[in-house]
Amino acid sequence: MAQAPLDVLVIGGGVTGVGCALDAVTRGLRVGLVEQRDLASGTSSRSSKLMHGGLRYLEAKDFGLVYEALQERGLHTNRIAPHLVRPISFLIPLTGRIWQRFYYGAGVLLYDLMALARGKKFPVHRHLSRRQALELAPGLKRSSLIGGILYHDAQIDDARHTVAVARTASLHGAHIATSTQVIDLLKQDGRIVGARVLDVESETEYELRADRVVNATGVWINDIQEMAGPSALSVQAAKGVHLVVPKAAIDSSTGVVLRTPTSVLFIIPWGEYWLLGTTDTKWHLDRAHPAASSADIEYLLRQANAALDRQLQRNDVVGVYAGLRPLLSGETEETARLSREHAVAQPVPGLISIAGGKYTTYRVMAADAIDMAVEDLPRAIGPSITDRIELIGADNWDTVKDSGPELAARHDLPLALVERLLWRHGSGSAAVLALTEDQPELLEVLPGAGYIAAEAIYAVRYEGALHLEDVLARRMRISIETVDRGTEIAARVAALIGPELGWTDTDITNEVERWHSRVDAELDANATPDDETAQSVRRTAIDGRGLVGA
Repeated sequence: MAQAPLDVLVIGGGVTGVGCALDAVTRGLRVGLVEQRDLASGTSSRSSKLMHGGLRYLEAKDFGLVYEALQERGLHTNRIAPHLVRPISFLIPLTGRIWQRFYYGAGVLLYDLMALARGKKFPVHRHLSRRQALELAPGLKRSSLIGGILYHDAQIDDARHTVAVARTASLHGAHIATSTQVIDLLKQDGRIVGARVLDVESETEYELRADRVVNATGVWINDIQEMAGPSALSVQAAKGVHLVVPKAAIDSSTGVVLRTPTSVLFIIPWGEYWLLGTTDTKWHLDRAHPAASSADIEYLLRQANAALDRQLQRNDVVGVYAGLRPLLSGETEETARLSREHAVAQPVPGLISIAGGKYTTYRVMAADAIDMAVEDLPRAIGPSITDRIELIGADNWDTVKDSGPELAARHDLPLALVERLLWRHGSGSAAVLALTEDQPELLEVLPGAGYIAAEAIYAVRYEGALHLEDVLARRMRISIETVDRGTEIAARVAALIGPELGWTDTDITNEVERWHSRVDAELDANATPDDETAQSVRRTAIDGRGLVGA
């Protein structure tokens, strides 16, 4: 990137940033992207793992947002990333006999109708009696419902999807560098013409020249804008906390949507677990490592237990994660009421800022940002074509998706593990398993979480992982899927990936110690009473790159 000028330099390796890189490079532009930590290390790995239309936004009459999101859901399920996005069902328990069934029923009907343009794979909603609802979700209190409505949405592994978008952009020619921090913007004649960056691995500085710079840094957007001058967009961070509990803790064959006094609570199927979320509270503290407090955990358990027959306890909680939503600042003080609509602005010539939005609409956000970036380029640039670009792993999916039994038999692996491998890697599963042909020891099933050793090697060799936490927290989801948060297998995974990354024995020890420090800090934060105390505890751990929060 430093050797020749770029057409577009994107700052930020979350889903919007990598979406911008893919959009720009597939229009024939020379593109670079820098991210100070890891791909999806911020908001894009800490969502509710849903690619959904936003049924609850119908209540706020955000019809345009819901329609747009449903179209994106359909595109990804059917074409762009069918290996990463799959339909799941949700039950809406009804507590009122007439008006509620009509009210929610009308909303779900409209939701289904809006989705028709993208057709297949999503069954239409069904009205259920109390008996039918309890047959699907026996774990609900009989007294908590008089009936229900069953509808369908889509689930996604957010971090793996973000990595897939980045790898697809790279496949098309984009240059992507993680562990690369923007320390200043380059200015010339009142225009932004690039950025000065620091490679935090080697502590080397570079100047990257670009005709356009796209600021897609989410909750850090103001930091980058302030390097250029007056801010055109402003975001407000809202913290969302999720709990992970074992599948056996809640007796249900479907996800559940519960109404709370302030919003809604989702109980979401996640493999052998349930995700419970989310909270929605203002956040003005460390944006790199937001912490969940005991108050957050107790709130979610209390809201879930109001509808569950078997009461969840703190010791049911396997994992906890907190993320920050970059919401466009609005007039109201209630973050839950701020619009998820996105906005694009050019505060200074040469700098494009994109803010707001929701995970599902990242592709539309990216297209809008690049549209503005290329408006006055000296040569004609075509429109976005990412609605026709399959992500890595999506090719030949209709055939690959049924190959689980054959692959399991060939490699002597549990079928459930191979099915999970297919959902995470799609057609790329063959490349993961190919690593085991010369090294059959890489078929080792890592204890506690249902991953094989080859996935760790693949993560650093092909997916850009540079540190232990990149593997345990994002390429895999061990950090939220085991009671010990991955401390049991941290040393084993570090030993696997160390030779790939040129680590010394000291490096391996340091990486493991940093992971243990992170886990200890998060667990200690989860026991504190409030945000301020939780954050001060969480900041005691330094991440794998040696960076403190910011």
